[in-house]
Amino acid sequence: MPYKAKSELPDSVRGVLPAHAQDIYKEAFNSAWEQYKDKSARRDDASREEVAHRVAWAAVKQSYKKGEDERWHPKHV
Repeated sequence: MPYKAKSELPDSVRGVLPAHAQDIYKEAFNSAWEQYKDKSARRDDASREEVAHRVAWAAVKQSYKKGEDERWHPKHV
């Protein structure tokens, strides 16, 4: 289901991502949730929720990377 607020994100997201990355995750998840509502739009047998989470993580990884300290840091342009 779409997320209305960052506080609704899974603990596995809120516990590791900085606030801005959580915003990216939430927006990407919600967009993918809508985009992939039809099973025919998905490449495999993954559920709508699984696909939306994959898209959200991919969006975060465009701007953030996990450092050696296991924390997520903004990528420098």
